[in-house]
Amino acid sequence: MLKKILIVLLFLVVLVALALGFGYQLQQQKLDQPLALTAERSLLISKGTGFGALARQLAEEGLIDDPLWLRIEARLNPAITHIKAGEYRLEPGMSLSRLLEKALAGDTISYRFTFVEGMTFRQLMTALADNDVLQVKAAEMSEAELLQHLGSEAEAIEGLFLAETYHFERGMSDLQLLERAHADLNAFLQQAWEERAKELPYRTAYEALIMASIIERETGVPEERGKIAGVFVRRLERGMRLQTDPTVIYGMGERYNGRITRADLRRPTPWNTYVIDGLPPTPIAIAGREAIRAALHPEDGKALYFVAKGDGTHQFSNTLQEHNRAVREYQLQRRADYRSSPGG
Repeated sequence: MLKKILIVLLFLVVLVALALGFGYQLQQQKLDQPLALTAERSLLISKGTGFGALARQLAEEGLIDDPLWLRIEARLNPAITHIKAGEYRLEPGMSLSRLLEKALAGDTISYRFTFVEGMTFRQLMTALADNDVLQVKAAEMSEAELLQHLGSEAEAIEGLFLAETYHFERGMSDLQLLERAHADLNAFLQQAWEERAKELPYRTAYEALIMASIIERETGVPEERGKIAGVFVRRLERGMRLQTDPTVIYGMGERYNGRITRADLRRPTPWNTYVIDGLPPTPIAIAGREAIRAALHPEDGKALYFVAKGDGTHQFSNTLQEHNRAVREYQLQRRADYRSSPGG
């Protein structure tokens, strides 16, 4: 009798083992089968989403047929429940197991936004507003509120961000991106200031940043940044006005229509370096690392003038006479109203 009972128990154990094995194989097949996708798309797992909620979300979005078996799998394998919030890229042929691997690793979609060299704050905010991934926060703040939030003692927001490409994920705000760019600028500018060349005509790192913004706007080819910086530094040292067109354009604001007249050059604004001495009160654009380095390590030389050749490069001159010849050669034959930068 005991022998028969043992045989029955053994038979039941075998049946249970077979059932479990079959169930496991079925579960694995479901995990390994492709998601119901016909085209690439994204999946957004919101912060605080539990695994059960994710299973329901996948079913509601038509990616799996039934959330019940996925919840059962989570009971059998709790390790798969440690998912991370974020936006994930799904591609045709991707299996559920691959999706879970990405969600466990936090392999989310990364976006990019570039703070472009020479971009003004107004242009920057327009570009941020046009980005449909970033949350809008900074755009709803005044300039004074932004300065206070950033902890800046500057009187204006212009130029307080480092020209750089930043990676971010969906859910990040424009304000967070501005915070990163501002912090990066402060860190780089402080280091560059400490390593600056000797006897420069700047009292503060902020003045060097102002100069860097002008260099950024004047430079057409990267290799000329140091030469342009050298011209401006020598002019400051000699008490000459910078006479650079980008400062005139910045001071004109919305009045600028693509051209500068002689009346514009004579019209006083806080930034018009044809009528003010020294540097303008604020930067006129975002500067990058190379422009900041150029401002703090200007190239040696004797040139006090330069004029655009029309191909992105400039003709540099040591004397006003040489400069006037260069202006006649490269500019006056093309534009009757042109005033070179910097001029005499």
